[in-house]
Amino acid sequence: MCGIFGIISKKSVNKNHLNTLALHARQRGKDSSGIIYRQNESYLIKRENYDIKKLLNQLKPLDTNIVMGHSRLVTNGLNDNQPVIRDDVIVIHNGIIINADKIWKSLYLSRTLQIDTEVINGIAISHLAQNGEIPELVDEVISSCKGTISCILILAKEGKAILFSNNGSLYTGEINSDIYFSSESFPLKKINCSKIKQIWSDAVILDIPKTNYIKLSETKLRDKNLIPKFKNIKSEEKMLEYHKPDFKRCSKCILPETMPYIHFDTNGICNYCLNYTHRNNPRPKSELFDLVKPYRRKDGPDCIVPFSGGRDSSYGLHLIVKELKMKPITYTYDWGMVTDLGRRNISRMCSELKVENIIVAADISKKRRNIAMNLKAWLRSPHLGMVSILTAGDKHFFRHVKTVKRQTGINLNLWGVNPLEVTHFKAGFLGVKPDFEEKSVYMLGISKQLKYQWLRLKAMARSPGYFNSSIWDTISGEFYRSFKEKKDYFHIYDYWKWDQSFTDKTLAMYDWELAPDTNTTWRIGDGTAAFYNYIYKQVAGFTEHDTFRSNQIREGDISRKEAIELVKDENRPRYQNIRWYLDTINMDFEDTIKTINSIPKLYKTN
Repeated sequence: MCGIFGIISKKSVNKNHLNTLALHARQRGKDSSGIIYRQNESYLIKRENYDIKKLLNQLKPLDTNIVMGHSRLVTNGLNDNQPVIRDDVIVIHNGIIINADKIWKSLYLSRTLQIDTEVINGIAISHLAQNGEIPELVDEVISSCKGTISCILILAKEGKAILFSNNGSLYTGEINSDIYFSSESFPLKKINCSKIKQIWSDAVILDIPKTNYIKLSETKLRDKNLIPKFKNIKSEEKMLEYHKPDFKRCSKCILPETMPYIHFDTNGICNYCLNYTHRNNPRPKSELFDLVKPYRRKDGPDCIVPFSGGRDSSYGLHLIVKELKMKPITYTYDWGMVTDLGRRNISRMCSELKVENIIVAADISKKRRNIAMNLKAWLRSPHLGMVSILTAGDKHFFRHVKTVKRQTGINLNLWGVNPLEVTHFKAGFLGVKPDFEEKSVYMLGISKQLKYQWLRLKAMARSPGYFNSSIWDTISGEFYRSFKEKKDYFHIYDYWKWDQSFTDKTLAMYDWELAPDTNTTWRIGDGTAAFYNYIYKQVAGFTEHDTFRSNQIREGDISRKEAIELVKDENRPRYQNIRWYLDTINMDFEDTIKTINSIPKLYKTN
């Protein structure tokens, strides 16, 4: 998930080149940083809980011939940072090792840090203690660790720096025989490196000066908890209400009378059913094979796959690699609301399918502050049509698709978006009538979008707290989502029928992780869904699950009776996820839930 960079020079590191590499690594994570550099026959390690830009500014002028660095997106081990040093073995790691706990049980060493990276140190120390060879050490790390691993392993006493990766998220290049490396190829191309090479399982072993002197300086204290530890407080969990609404539902699907703009015919069938156009009716696969043919490349990746690690994007990635036979790069936008489970599933899928993952990370502390400001404004004047503003910061996902296209030189986008995801009610509660001719999940049309934004602005005026420092983030994100033209953009499920049972069985082969607090496999890696669905359920008596299952009924995939039973379970409050959400944005659980519970309901209860 993080960014790795480095230069091994014969003379002195080019500072402009170093800044280019470091600033690009910063794109992948800004939470913490660390570097190792050579000075006076020693290796100095500097680790800090702020971003790499600030760290490098503090170290100027940096006169050295060797520097390796890490710009971190915190995924575990809050106050632990990289490079990780133990027994003179130094590790810089990009990725998530999902089986670190299990590996530690097999080693004679004991774990000392929370961060998963330390297990690579443990494997290396154990291997070398048994007089193991360095090439065999790389094989042992890759075979032992599940998840994504891109790594610099530094053995200072032996004078070796070992670069290896199991998913290709590490590149090397040269300038005048100086060695450069980075998590992505783009910055190497930017500084005109030659002999750019992507590293897979075969390690690159570099000679560096030997030393017995390694000095570490760091700041461990962090004033914000980026990874809140779950605390199960029974009194809080009991606050989450689960009402059984007493309302009319469509006689064909399960949409209730509280659905915006719904009406029923004499047979009790709703207009959403009467106007439904089948979406899960794929076109011939041969059409897609013809469409992607001009984009295929003999060497290197040939498509970008926007990738959340969720159910539908994960199965879509499987289809793209195994069935369509494309060579993708996955792209993930982490805005601070991707759960640890979601990140682990990204790691699982990319490592198993041997796919490079490019991550663009926001300033997650800032993003979370923005969410908190908007939630406080919403709680002062609750409005179902404004719930979507809580996810507005995520819309820069669409903006950075263009960033990744520009940096990789790859034009083709293949998306794994569930065709039955259409909800209508989120905009409907704001006053936007349903568009039954809507052909794409993310395209409402310009006129409808303009109306939507105007209605949102009017609703914002009712609670002036919305006009805060997050407003530009909200507006610009919506612009890229809804108004920017999307070119070379295709949906995999336009050509492969979406089948939940088959999807779930396929993902089980990848050890795809399920959520502990729900039986559904939908949106379980999304840290926001459980919270906003609780609001919709409390006030309107239904959630996204009701609209999703209704679409399945219309497709003939499940019966109405099955759908009713499924949503009974899926709509239950997810305490663990809701608790995580409120903790990450530093909102009081009790006060927030009390306010939501007090909002007048649109239905009667049994």
